[in-house]
Amino acid sequence: MILATWKTIRRVAKLADVILEVVDARDPIGTRSRRLERIVERAGKKLVIVINKADLVPREILEKWKKIFEDEGYPTVYISARDRLGTSILRKTILKVADKKGKTVKVAIVGFPKVGKSTIINVLKGKHSASTSPIPGSPGYTKHTQWYRIDKKIVMLDTPGILPVKGDDIEAAIRGKPPDELRDPVKPAVELLRRALEHDPTIIKRTYGIEEKDPYKILEKICEKRHWYYKKDREPLIEEAAKTIIRDWHRAKLVFYIKPEEYLSLKGESEKQ
Repeated sequence: MILATWKTIRRVAKLADVILEVVDARDPIGTRSRRLERIVERAGKKLVIVINKADLVPREILEKWKKIFEDEGYPTVYISARDRLGTSILRKTILKVADKKGKTVKVAIVGFPKVGKSTIINVLKGKHSASTSPIPGSPGYTKHTQWYRIDKKIVMLDTPGILPVKGDDIEAAIRGKPPDELRDPVKPAVELLRRALEHDPTIIKRTYGIEEKDPYKILEKICEKRHWYYKKDREPLIEEAAKTIIRDWHRAKLVFYIKPEEYLSLKGESEKQ
């Protein structure tokens, strides 16, 4: 696994012709990295935004996100790597963006944890891909890097570039940081529950069989259903319930999605200030 440092990400950007920035279809903005985009731009390389987990979001929502990113200047493809949908369009987009006319295109996949980078790599590699490392002319890193031939025109860096997860606990949870590594998992879990109910009032009942609408009471009910209590005083293990909520978001068991209109509205307000 490539270590999650910005120095490494800059090296990956130098190695590849095209960088695929993978984001989660449920929250493309929350799982996007402006810093990565600036690094790729400064390296003079091409960037494609790949909206993964498209099977979790209606197509009209995906089309709106695609238009938003493309209006900002980024070629965008939405796929479901798990269901192997959209990968042929992704290959065509890579070749079109690279525009290398007969030369091999080197591709790297980058993104926050849990957005599905490894699944995309495995789907693109397929069963019959073969290692081609080292690639002639690749600066540095070739001793530690494995390249795989996707087809006659594309080779891919075998290891995903995992972006460092920064920000507060809420941002970190959305971006795939394991709940055991969070200072306080309760706060981001409560925020995830609040957002989930805001976007889909029936989601908690469907997912957990719980009628409550208050996030803290939902956590208590999860403890009650699973018999999670402290031995000494029988108080509910709220932290464990909170970690479950965050893991369920990462595993796509808790499924709700951010609407593009919310992003555009916030963006419009910030531009007025």
